[in-house]
Amino acid sequence: MPVAGYGDACWRWAMEGGNDSGAIRIGRTVRRPVRAWTASVHELLRHLETKEFEGAPRVLGVDADGREILTYLEGDTIGGRRVWPEWTRAEDTLRQVARWLRAYHEAVADFAPSPDARWRTGGRWAPGLIIAHNDASPFNAAWHDGRLAGFFDWDFAGPVTRDSDVAWVALAWVPLHARRVAAAEGFADFAARPARLRLFLDAYGWAGDLAAVIADIRGRLAERAARIRRLGAAGEPLHARLLRQGVADDLDQAVAELEGFPLSGGRQEG
Repeated sequence: MPVAGYGDACWRWAMEGGNDSGAIRIGRTVRRPVRAWTASVHELLRHLETKEFEGAPRVLGVDADGREILTYLEGDTIGGRRVWPEWTRAEDTLRQVARWLRAYHEAVADFAPSPDARWRTGGRWAPGLIIAHNDASPFNAAWHDGRLAGFFDWDFAGPVTRDSDVAWVALAWVPLHARRVAAAEGFADFAARPARLRLFLDAYGWAGDLAAVIADIRGRLAERAARIRRLGAAGEPLHARLLRQGVADDLDQAVAELEGFPLSGGRQEG
């Protein structure tokens, strides 16, 4: 519940959901702890602002308590709900997410981060790579008046190929993770997944090999499972929590289930 601040127009509360704590909302801003990669993320977000890209928060600076200040994306979010709202599964949402992703890729295409940029996911940018959100999933989406307002929580932004980013976002929204995970979140139409994947890719305007998309997803899932186990065993708080929750095992299960994924499903207009 909101706590009174400096009058009716100012209030604050802790943000719901997610695995990484520390974000609070104050009025129409979000305050989050500054991390080692925050300056690099701010550089990215400021680039998006110069491009007039609307689907991401704006950077407003750092407050007196040393927290970053970002604009708040208005809209419904998953928050702490175990069963996700219906808009996360709608076909029109798939189209909107794909079009957001295409617009984002166009906005970020000429972004070359500073040579000393640091990313939470590691790696360094080089020509041919883009800086992706890397967690543009339903967990980080804001949905307002029937439209995708954009994505928040850019902490995992980092360098990948454009095709790999398309595959990763498709994983989250088709969805293509383990069936038991998808079912717990409210998705059960597994027979529709090939057609949903095709719909997403068509809406993006992607014309590559479907087998390459699935191979990329499987590779990144396996890589993420290994990362959770490695950092979790080393005691890093976020990954240790994910390890205890069985997330690495769920990722392994998704990799196994995607072997032999049917690559036909009809072509749909986006």
